[in-house]
Amino acid sequence: MEVSTILTAFILTLLAGLSTGIGSLIAFVANRTNKRFLCFSLGLSAGVMIYVSFMEMMPTAKETLIPVFGEQIGILYLLLAFLGGMGLITLIDFLVPESGNPHEMHGVEEMTQKDPLHRVGFVVALSIAIHNFPEGIATFTSALSGMDVAIPITIAIAIHNIPEGIAVSVPIYHATGSKKKAFSYSFLSGLAEPAGALIAYFFLMPYWTPAINGLVLAAVSGIMVFISLDELLPSAEKYGEHHLSIAGLVAGMAIMGFSLFLFA
Repeated sequence: MEVSTILTAFILTLLAGLSTGIGSLIAFVANRTNKRFLCFSLGLSAGVMIYVSFMEMMPTAKETLIPVFGEQIGILYLLLAFLGGMGLITLIDFLVPESGNPHEMHGVEEMTQKDPLHRVGFVVALSIAIHNFPEGIATFTSALSGMDVAIPITIAIAIHNIPEGIAVSVPIYHATGSKKKAFSYSFLSGLAEPAGALIAYFFLMPYWTPAINGLVLAAVSGIMVFISLDELLPSAEKYGEHHLSIAGLVAGMAIMGFSLFLFA
């Protein structure tokens, strides 16, 4: 394979990942004390994660597992991987003390330099990084197959990475008041995509199978859904704007749905 093709694939994957930084910059237009914007953004994050999990990642996982294992066993493995991802996060919740657990909710009066919002941002950044990792593999491998496939996929992923960048940066910015720290978390979560491309190139391409890909996607879907329901939406409720958080949830789903539709 030509070096130029591989280099182009890496560049496209990098651009898609770094679009989280665009979302981070957009988030800075909000006032730090604007809890209405915070609640909307937390709901937006949940909407993005839930929609991506059920409407993109799980169907893709199903399509890759059924041809390998057959319909009945393939769906069983899909379910087990999905629940396994949820189980992993549940285990982490169980092992982490309540005082340091980002899934244990606290009130607005507890907002300090190291308040729960800081940890919320970290958890979202970590979950999005996990999500972006297989996306980086997908973007990279699609680019190797041709630009007619790679360009639409890269644009779609870049578009839906923008609200992900908002979802990471807003809690960090509200907790610390530091634009630099908020941007850094968002930027680093996006770097998981080119990291995925590097792993695909150096380690996984000789061994990566549709079965492994499907299981990873299903497990990550479980992680993202759990975080949305256990952390993001309860966090938004704690800051007193129920309807705005649900509006954010719907908006996140709509943004993801239309971006995937337009660039399918």
